[in-house]
Amino acid sequence: MSRDNLLIVADSDHDANMLYAVGLFVPDPFIYLRLRGRCHIVINDLEIDRARRQARHCRVISWSACVKQLHQNGVKRTGFAHVIQLLLKQRRLKKISVSASFPLGLALELRDLKIKLKVRPDGLFPERELKTAEEVKKISAALTMAEVGLAEGIQALKNSKIGPNRRLIYRNNPLTSEKLRAIIDTAILQAGGVARHTIVAGGEQGCDPHEPGHGQLRAHEPIILDVFPRSQKTGYFGDITRTVVRGRASEAVRKLYDTVERGQAAAFTALRHQTPTAEIHEKVRELFARAGYKTGRHHGRMQGFFHGTGHGLGLELHEAPRLSPTSAETLRAGQVVTIEPGLYYPGVGGVRLEDVAHVTANGPRNLTRFEKVLEV
Repeated sequence: MSRDNLLIVADSDHDANMLYAVGLFVPDPFIYLRLRGRCHIVINDLEIDRARRQARHCRVISWSACVKQLHQNGVKRTGFAHVIQLLLKQRRLKKISVSASFPLGLALELRDLKIKLKVRPDGLFPERELKTAEEVKKISAALTMAEVGLAEGIQALKNSKIGPNRRLIYRNNPLTSEKLRAIIDTAILQAGGVARHTIVAGGEQGCDPHEPGHGQLRAHEPIILDVFPRSQKTGYFGDITRTVVRGRASEAVRKLYDTVERGQAAAFTALRHQTPTAEIHEKVRELFARAGYKTGRHHGRMQGFFHGTGHGLGLELHEAPRLSPTSAETLRAGQVVTIEPGLYYPGVGGVRLEDVAHVTANGPRNLTRFEKVLEV
């Protein structure tokens, strides 16, 4: 693991690297410095006491104390750049590493102050890919929140009645994607998570993998439920997808579902330490092709299997490694990845199934406990 001197300026609510570095939620941008292996954070005075309690591995520096020192040094207009220069100058440093997403405006200010920035091409914390046992527990807890929400959503579908024109009715009102999403998200909130953009896509809408879904839900057609909440306590994500039919599935949907389930099983079998991720994706694609499911553009619209097999999961919903046809990455023991193959055909609908796997030296461990049932 590299011990470069590092700089981050961001809030830890939205920046995964900052949250990983300090383990503390702060809604406004602040300064993180790793200098000669030691963590320093410069933070607003209203956050200092909390930071000292929750980020004990860091030296906590008062923002106002830095500004006072700068004023004494004759600097009238103070900001992030001058505070960073002050701290680096105290340690006789003129160069520091940043991520590729470091703010351009601040980078230009630092350049004017003769501070050299080096962009880390492999990211600030490449070790984030390999989850500790404690991190796996946090991901599992977030996944449980996703399962709680999903269970509430499927129960609402089970309790719905089938009205005229296959319209689903729940508690005497039309059951829409928006209503079912609210049921799922509310259950997750009560479990300690925050859900955003939960997918409830029925029928033709399910043929667009990232369509959140809208309008009336209907019986006898597939409904994709993709739930990916973030734990309010830890910041880690869970991710799960199930496809269900309220009522009776057509033979075409049954075959689609069975094929996707077999594709997911094939991917799990291939999840081994040092296996190229593109190879895992190719196994799933080949299985689908042998089953007669072609991928490509038809009447101006993509159909078949046209997204990746999965992605890394942690403090970000989508992180390395990617399991896709263009990925050059290799699986390593310690990574946590989703396995979410799908097939999408207008006129039939979409089917996607997603579980979360922890890659170990002895093979994959499925962290997802939720059952797979097509008809409810």
